[in-house]
Amino acid sequence: MGCRDLYSELCSFRNMELAYRKARKNKRYKKASQDFEFNLESNLLRLKHELETFDYKPKPLKTFVIRDPKTRHISASHFRDRVVHHALCNIIQPIFERTFIHDSYANRIGKGTIKAIERFDLFKRKVSQNGRLVNKPNDSNMIVGYVLKADIKHYFDTVDHEILTGLIRHKINDGNVMGLIQKIIDNHAAKCPKKGMPIGNLTSQFFANLCLNELDYFIKHELKARFYIRYVDDFVILHESKVVLELWKRKIEGFLKTLRLDLHPEKSKIFPFHKGTKLLGYKAFYHYKLLKRSNIRTINKRLAKFKELYEKGEMTRGAITKSMESWMAYARHADTYNLRKKLLVGNAVS
Repeated sequence: MGCRDLYSELCSFRNMELAYRKARKNKRYKKASQDFEFNLESNLLRLKHELETFDYKPKPLKTFVIRDPKTRHISASHFRDRVVHHALCNIIQPIFERTFIHDSYANRIGKGTIKAIERFDLFKRKVSQNGRLVNKPNDSNMIVGYVLKADIKHYFDTVDHEILTGLIRHKINDGNVMGLIQKIIDNHAAKCPKKGMPIGNLTSQFFANLCLNELDYFIKHELKARFYIRYVDDFVILHESKVVLELWKRKIEGFLKTLRLDLHPEKSKIFPFHKGTKLLGYKAFYHYKLLKRSNIRTINKRLAKFKELYEKGEMTRGAITKSMESWMAYARHADTYNLRKKLLVGNAVS
């Protein structure tokens, strides 16, 4: 990257301090964050020295299972390693960010699930010419248009390390940065050798976008698909023709083989607009959106747990309100007025 010494920038105290502030976000009251902060300057200087002398070694990941609602194995890094992950991404993410397409919505500033859903709403209106294309006159439930809803099979478990590092080297020619990246990638007990990334790491989220940016370019520039949205390994393409989407699906399956990835056979299908599309926790129909039932079950369980903790004196009313704010904001983007009212009344704490 020209005359820039990326590794020196990465190891600078200014970058390490910024990385710490990002790593502690929403985790300031966690013990690991507080322990690191207790001797903050000393810990940052020690980490800086380890990186500069190439003695840095990430600690083993702690793996646990969550169900939200599907079962996922999450691998949590030690807090000091999360600081290093942020330090790395502070330096390399801006280099790759300018190459990402507009309609990639995961783990990027100014993007996210709500923006992706809003874009989906815009695309379905464009494909159907604002609902004017219908199979039968005056039948708004049969608006013309189809969605290819697709998912990469076991994506985080099957990312190929050789392909991933090759893509990174296209932009990063600093050997020291690449050495650190290799240490982070290798610090994961994968099911298959030289494959997989831990769900939960900041670096995994970034590498996921980087690897599938190749798919984005194929779909946008080779297939010329206008109405395409991706969120990590889930993506949708909208088109007025089911035949075109079937052809594109076969071509995408072929392209993914070059990345040593596969479409999920059960989760990659084509639906007409009127059937609704499951996308990022919603089921989106042409004129309205609902929350997925699994999403409603999850929030009911969470509220019941909050109520139990409140009655034991282990959680305040303010803490419950704060925990619910982001979910309520998310739910407002679907037709959920009565649901939200019912949830709040039924789980109210006195």
